[in-house]
Amino acid sequence: MSAVLLAAPGWARIGLTMPDERMRERAADALAATIIERLDGLSPPDVNQLNLPL
Repeated sequence: MSAVLLAAPGWARIGLTMPDERMRERAADALAATIIERLDGLSPPDVNQLNLPL
């Protein structure tokens, strides 16, 4: 996860610390988009994996 966050645009990482609320929201959206983009490419679970009851 840390590699994904470090791959996010620098302005977005710094933008989370800004006093301007709109800038913080834009930065959070950019970080979330980066995380989703990176995790979206992960392989699906193995069909042979056992389902555990919750």
